[in-house]
Amino acid sequence: MEQVISADRAEWVPVFTGLSVRQFRKLVRIVADRGGEQTGTGRRWGLPLADRVLLIAVYYRTNLTLRQVALLFGVSKSAAHRVVDHLAPLLALAPAGKRHGPDTVLIVDGTLVPAHDRTVTAPSKNYRYSVNMQVVIDANTRLVVAVGRPVPGNHNDCTAFRDSGADNACRGANVMADGGYQGNRQVIMPYRRPRDGGELLAWQVELNTVHKRVRARVEHAFAHMKWWNILRNCRRKRDGVYYATCGIALMRNLAMAG
Repeated sequence: MEQVISADRAEWVPVFTGLSVRQFRKLVRIVADRGGEQTGTGRRWGLPLADRVLLIAVYYRTNLTLRQVALLFGVSKSAAHRVVDHLAPLLALAPAGKRHGPDTVLIVDGTLVPAHDRTVTAPSKNYRYSVNMQVVIDANTRLVVAVGRPVPGNHNDCTAFRDSGADNACRGANVMADGGYQGNRQVIMPYRRPRDGGELLAWQVELNTVHKRVRARVEHAFAHMKWWNILRNCRRKRDGVYYATCGIALMRNLAMAG
């Protein structure tokens, strides 16, 4: 069944999701196909599916409390909690399900996301309790292809790449990263100056310049994703920060795909 956003909230879609109404409908269909639509008997949701998806988008974009978001949608705080708990996993970017070909070029990098749940965080270089989120994008399309599981923020990118499972999502592909991924053989990093203090050769400097220019695409992805304020201070517990990052990645991909 086609999901239509409430008329009085249609103008919220581009503001809070970055998607056109057509793209938002596609997002709602994805959630519906994953089991987001209510079937069978039982207590019915007070909001249609499209409005529930928009509620999560508003929550991710603004990082308002769920009590505040509930007021915007005319539901109770507990109802807003149930919406997020139920739909957040269905709104997440699907894990990469196939092995990449040898011509595929991926870029990986980590970003620190401050979070309140002390069971998954640790004090990090930003002096806050954070998690290290590893994000992998396709170098050509610039779409996010995988998001690693959160690891404590005091883990460096070298170990976070493996501990988060991001390395498995990159199998078979050429993977580019910065110099912080030493020890991961599958990762292509820039050349480092020799330990004897010598200079890099001209061709190495040239390759480093190209590497830096291409790798900057993942930094652009992070800058776009950090527009969603929940990635600046996540109050969700357990898998909440993971689902939020994956949900934002999916909405960004839909916006970029047109």
